[in-house]
Amino acid sequence: MQHTNQFAKVVTTAAALLAMWPASTFAQDAGTGAGDAGKGAFQAKVGELKQSLAANQKAIRQYTWTETTQISLKGEVKKTERKECRYSTDGQVIKTSLGDAAPPPAQQGGGRRRGGALKERVVEKKVDEMKDYMEDVAALVKQYVPPEPEKIQAAVQNGKAALNKESAPGIAELAFTDYVIPGDKLALSFNTEAKQLAAVNVDSYLGKEKDTVTLAVRFAALSDGVNYPAQTVLVAKAKQIQVTITNSGYSKQ
Repeated sequence: MQHTNQFAKVVTTAAALLAMWPASTFAQDAGTGAGDAGKGAFQAKVGELKQSLAANQKAIRQYTWTETTQISLKGEVKKTERKECRYSTDGQVIKTSLGDAAPPPAQQGGGRRRGGALKERVVEKKVDEMKDYMEDVAALVKQYVPPEPEKIQAAVQNGKAALNKESAPGIAELAFTDYVIPGDKLALSFNTEAKQLAAVNVDSYLGKEKDTVTLAVRFAALSDGVNYPAQTVLVAKAKQIQVTITNSGYSKQ
């Protein structure tokens, strides 16, 4: 169980990085180099998004909520944990464990099996390799969230930023390609009517393009209009790992 807990902690850290990014004010002064035709529209959408993030971040600090994290490996749920979350006076999120779901019952053996020590060493090696891999995933994710003004600016200046056509009525998408590494993509979907984030999607990879890492965040709104990340899904396809974080039960402190 110790190795499972260590692995779960590393994976959860990688996914939880995304929860940090709405606090940032990104894309400051972005918009130059996007082309005269689309420059004004692009700057307008970025400006709306910045204002929305700032106002929303102030409003959401009034709330407490429950964060549920589910970690799956090869389609099998390995760990589920729940935490109560709230903001401190300095804007940091404080999380208190509400207890983890009970792990699957261990198989009962009929005594010590031959080769048990060797098997244990093999398992330990695999856990260590997985731990190293997920630390690399966490480092990769951190380069995307929170979005950095310098990277946004560089993408715009290099012609790697675009205001895409509406993917759905009232939803505009700010897309950035080659954001961190060649061939990657960061997409921010924005509800133009409510002036709130609708979704965030990251498509990237570790080392080789076939070793894909994706992040998908779906946002929702509370009854007073406050926007929050309802669900975050991280997928490391090569290792068949999926981490799903769901936020629910929002109530004012």
